[in-house]
Amino acid sequence: MPKATNPDDPNGDDGVQIDLISGERMDTLASTEKIRMILDGVHDGNIVILEEGLTPDEESKLIEMTMAEISPDAGFNGIEIETYPKSETKDSSLLGRLMGSNESTAKLTVIGPANQIETLHKDETLISALVSRN
Repeated sequence: MPKATNPDDPNGDDGVQIDLISGERMDTLASTEKIRMILDGVHDGNIVILEEGLTPDEESKLIEMTMAEISPDAGFNGIEIETYPKSETKDSSLLGRLMGSNESTAKLTVIGPANQIETLHKDETLISALVSRN
């Protein structure tokens, strides 16, 4: 994805690019493709926001692949990841939970370079982050 630049900035400084990725687009990708797309964006210094988040297995694999790719000499210090709390479906009865109809899904996930994003506040309805232009 192209890097965001401001043509009106006389210094030619790059801005912070935010990639907002729909659940529909993520549904068309295999797990490894999702993770690669996220890591490629973060390697480029972008903030990646996923409309529907990742499954627990995908999130674990993302963390595993991030750890393998950390290279402070190359400017990649890892990722910062924040996900809204999981929400439950309507059926919270014992039978519903036993039958698996009470699956939870992530609402929103924010991922960015560890050296550029700092979570300031997180609760059930808001993720507030400070993004630097390092």
